Amino acid sequence: MRSAAWLERSARARPTPAPAQALACARRGARGFTLIEILVVVVIIAVVAAGAILSFSSLGQDRELDTERDRLLTLMNYAREQAELQTREFGLYCTQDGYRFLAFDPQKNLWVNVTEDDALRPRPLPEGVRIHLSIESHDVVLVSSADDGKKKPDPQDLIPHIMIFSNGDLTSFELTLEREGTDHSAVLLPDEQNNITLRAPVRSDT
Repeated sequence: MRSAAWLERSARARPTPAPAQALACARRGARGFTLIEILVVVVIIAVVAAGAILSFSSLGQDRELDTERDRLLTLMNYAREQAELQTREFGLYCTQDGYRFLAFDPQKNLWVNVTEDDALRPRPLPEGVRIHLSIESHDVVLVSSADDGKKKPDPQDLIPHIMIFSNGDLTSFELTLEREGTDHSAVLLPDEQNNITLRAPVRSDT
């Protein structure tokens, strides 16, 4: 039989783990996040954030429509200023989903696209935003840009819906930008001084 003293000496002789080895063992024991788990968390955060943005948009402002409203308002007033400065007649031609500015060419006796001023180039509207137009209290039937592009009208038939005269006068109009399926809209119309202004829409509380 081995003595108790021999067993005690054997226990003392066993090597103890080095600090680095102990740390490595601890790290192996505590498993970290995998790349897939991190990606899942990122996707969840993105979905929640997108839902919050959509919820805010449905209850508050339509930023995309507001941007288009401000752009069209600015461009129409700009075209009116250019008409007076150049002593030239301008006009706005609308489709359901876009618009373009025209200028009268006295040499050809025709309305033509404005090509010398990039600010007045043709512009499509974002998906889901539509134009409704009323001229002198009469609704105008507008076609889509696609249908308008399929037609090959006589150049003599190209006439703007809204006239912007060189003396500062405007056609009496009411142009509404509207988001389909919602009550989000913006109405542009001339005031008594023929400045193009924005009328806040009246929304039903029911």
